[in-house]
Amino acid sequence: MRFMVGIDVGGTFTDFVAYDRETKEIDVWKHLSVPANPVDGILAGMASFAHRGEIANIRLGTTVATNALVERKGATIAYVTTKGFRDVIFIQRGNRKFHYDMSWVKPKPLALRRHCFEVVERLDASGNVLTPLDEDSVREVARRIADDPDVTAVAVMLLFSYLNPVHEHRVKAIFAKEAPRLAVSTSYDVLPKWKEYERASTTLADAYLKPLVSRQLRHMRERFAQEGVTEHVVVIKSNGGEMTLEAAAERPVEILVSGPTGGVVASKYIARLLGVPSLVTFDMGGTSTDCSTIFNGQENFTTNFEIEWGVPIQIPMIDIRTIGAGGGSIAWIDKGGMLRVGPHSAGANPGPACYGAGGTEATVTDANVVLGRINPANFLGGSMSLDVDAATAAVGRIAGKLGMTADAAALAIVQIANNNMVGALRSVLIERGLDPRDFTLMAFGGAGPLHAADLMLDTGIPNAIVPNHPGQFSAYGFILTDARVDRHRTLQLTSKRFDPARASAVMAELVAEGIAALRTQGYTENIDVFRSLEMRYLGQNYELELPIAFDAFTAETTERLWQQFHDAHLARFGFNIPGEIIEVVNFSATVVSVTPKPEFKRIAAASGPAEPVGRRAVAYAGGRLDTPVYLRAALRDGHTIAGPAIIEEAASVTVLNPGQRLTVDGYGNLLLSAAG
Repeated sequence: MRFMVGIDVGGTFTDFVAYDRETKEIDVWKHLSVPANPVDGILAGMASFAHRGEIANIRLGTTVATNALVERKGATIAYVTTKGFRDVIFIQRGNRKFHYDMSWVKPKPLALRRHCFEVVERLDASGNVLTPLDEDSVREVARRIADDPDVTAVAVMLLFSYLNPVHEHRVKAIFAKEAPRLAVSTSYDVLPKWKEYERASTTLADAYLKPLVSRQLRHMRERFAQEGVTEHVVVIKSNGGEMTLEAAAERPVEILVSGPTGGVVASKYIARLLGVPSLVTFDMGGTSTDCSTIFNGQENFTTNFEIEWGVPIQIPMIDIRTIGAGGGSIAWIDKGGMLRVGPHSAGANPGPACYGAGGTEATVTDANVVLGRINPANFLGGSMSLDVDAATAAVGRIAGKLGMTADAAALAIVQIANNNMVGALRSVLIERGLDPRDFTLMAFGGAGPLHAADLMLDTGIPNAIVPNHPGQFSAYGFILTDARVDRHRTLQLTSKRFDPARASAVMAELVAEGIAALRTQGYTENIDVFRSLEMRYLGQNYELELPIAFDAFTAETTERLWQQFHDAHLARFGFNIPGEIIEVVNFSATVVSVTPKPEFKRIAAASGPAEPVGRRAVAYAGGRLDTPVYLRAALRDGHTIAGPAIIEEAASVTVLNPGQRLTVDGYGNLLLSAAG
């Protein structure tokens, strides 16, 4: 078996990358997505691959979980909790999104109140049993839920179960007997951490997704088998690792941000290859734009994710900010007569007007066609011809309403889209205290390179990289990812009463769980373990995460730990409190199996200046300019191009503005900078 295949199912296109382990060659292609049944788009795209019988494994990024949560199209679920606490998910937190908006309504949880039930049991804050589990109350609740034909899944969150799961495990066992048709998610299995509302919300999300995701993944497995695709198929997790289809069906909340992680993984790899310490990633596709950071060679992880304000899902994931701005974002006029772009998208069907599939509304892609930035005869390498007249007519309707020329309207559409994306870039940089001038913009996605040069000017980011195969870069990242498992557990200890033996036992248990989870996926070699603690001064409400380099807590390592926290607090907040009691809240272990990586070939050195294959009039802020057009496939190591210029490739286009310069490196990446 020769090939590793990465597949990224997007809102408009499904991207494919195949790496040949023998020849070291990479093949990339795209196919229109089928949102109603994503596996149809996957199989249709796979049909064009000539070596289907030689595939060793497939790594898949999917938006099925994301879409179900964002669109609120998951299962009807029931919620089971400790007696007296069923309203926790409705009370939520006391903060507000808008302090002075009296009409603001707090978001609704994923379960209806009539589907919330209580059982008799109680643990104390140390995990000791105060009130034994009343199994008869559990059986009664299970039967009531089973009698409701609409409910297909159950979320169980009992108070302090993260310290002692015995009652939750028993509730799950009783449901398996009394209501076997119901999928059950327990908070200890999903998120064994303190803070009952966050734990409940995350467990609800897992249950909400479980019937839908398991059904789709089962259907995917069946369709793959029917088509003879029987390779090792895995799904990319939100943390950049992978899990089997069966494991994803059991813990669907872990694939919530599946697709965009591939671009961050690939960016990290390219950054190390080129010796670039800090990147801000800019992934602009047909439907959305995703931004993240690589800082000092490391991606940023978070557990502070919300599907909408006030509805948290605290699973470990790469910190990616997403906005509804892509090539398919629709331009429209609001009630005040102002031009707006997005967040609504034309998607894959009917798509932008230029696709010729029935779309009539102007999109960002249509604007770029009108401006001359996209060659309609070379879209997707010429496999899809664009309708220039339809794009011009769509943009013309917007221009007519605004009293502008078509060029001016198209430029305005692009600029508004750029402004939206500047906001996303600022959210991952300036809002975190990071200086854009210290970062390099990594631009990918089918539309990313079209806008990179403009965003450099708008954000003050001095340099940009357009990597190889930008239109399939997330799928490219899937073949670079490692197998990864994150495990977390709450155990509250203080520097005054620290129990090294108990702390060591909890950390060892988390590591063992992670290693066991990797073994179930077939990974037993090249195992790396990373440990960390979430800590704070006693009385604080937010924690700092500190990596630790030891595997057992001793008097010596513990003393170093307290000093490490003081130093970290000083670096993060500008002060520390020597002598103050420190509280350890959460223990974390990340277990990684480092997988073999593709070898990247260097390209030939340039033997002369880059030669354009043609010229065309392209619109910029100052008007239309006669612009040379280059084919990326013909560029070599050391080639330098001065803007304005257009660089075309099969799945994307790189625009170079006047006053900017492009250099090709030894691996074929395009390096953009200000001319100097």
